[in-house]
Amino acid sequence: MKNMPAALVSRVLRRIAQKSARRVLVASCNYSNDATFEIKECDLYLLEEGPPVTTVLTREEGLKYYRMMLTVRRMELKADQLYKQKFIRGFCHLCDGQEACCVGIEAGIKPSDHVITSYRAHGTCYTRGISVRSILAELTGRRGGCAKGKGGSMHMYTKNFYGGNGIVGAQGPLAEAFNMAALWKLPCVFICENNLYGMGTSNERAAASTDYYKRGNFIPGLKVDGMDVLCVREATKFAGDYCRSGKGPIVMELQTYRYHGHSMSDPGMSYRTREEIQDIRSKRDPITLLQDRMVNSKLTTVEELKEIGAEVRKEIDDAAQFATTDPEPHLEELGHHIYSSDPSFEVRGANPWIKFKSIS
Repeated sequence: MKNMPAALVSRVLRRIAQKSARRVLVASCNYSNDATFEIKECDLYLLEEGPPVTTVLTREEGLKYYRMMLTVRRMELKADQLYKQKFIRGFCHLCDGQEACCVGIEAGIKPSDHVITSYRAHGTCYTRGISVRSILAELTGRRGGCAKGKGGSMHMYTKNFYGGNGIVGAQGPLAEAFNMAALWKLPCVFICENNLYGMGTSNERAAASTDYYKRGNFIPGLKVDGMDVLCVREATKFAGDYCRSGKGPIVMELQTYRYHGHSMSDPGMSYRTREEIQDIRSKRDPITLLQDRMVNSKLTTVEELKEIGAEVRKEIDDAAQFATTDPEPHLEELGHHIYSSDPSFEVRGANPWIKFKSIS
């Protein structure tokens, strides 16, 4: 480098230094492959034993769960923003705060298992395999949505997922009613995501008994810490194994918490205090809990999680851009997909002179 210009020498030295620094950084990241954690013991009903109180989390699993929960959280916050900007209309029920439920359930079941949900289902849509782009586009009523823009917040579907049901409690009978499931020993896991509040009141002011895991009466039940993704995962595995063994149905109550109101028309502050919400955020937030566990056990670093956060933020922003620019469905498509496998037929519109063609 003796005869090289000073500026060129400086650039070469900087590159050498940067490469050396990267090598040192990589060498210093000595991650653990897995770690064992204690989880909260579940309350049992009509069961002699329940899920384990310790579990192993691998680095790969932890990073996957963290990314999924963070994606659901930011997707819901973006949906809140799009609703206030009037890109999303109608009913919209957000699940931020409840991310450990949908991610933990998916971690504990098989892709071939069938899932039927109520209307607060954006997170489950994502964990079942629907992309953020397709979910947000469905919320804004665009052609690129998972239901072609015709379902909206409460009606999203994919393989083995029968999306949100707009009728309160209607997903229970669809999945098989308690009596029939117990009578025929059907392999059904009934899940109550107990976020402690309904529309305008707490469950304690509305129910004489809040032990929802006992509501099956003759069906065994579990009360689970729904803010801990590992606790939800292990309880779901236990419940799935119980059903698959031929013992019949089981009820799981996941004790969780929603940060938003019941729906977008509910500010969520008239029946609970801001201090209560902040206390839950600071002490029991499911994403923070997993983050602290992973960092403290050397499964990851704060820096690595920040990189994941930046990637998730970009994914959400790109999806929101698509959801606000993709075309709306054509009027001619109004009657499409009424049935899944029938020849095309005519559907009468709002008056007898307007007809639409329905295709599967």
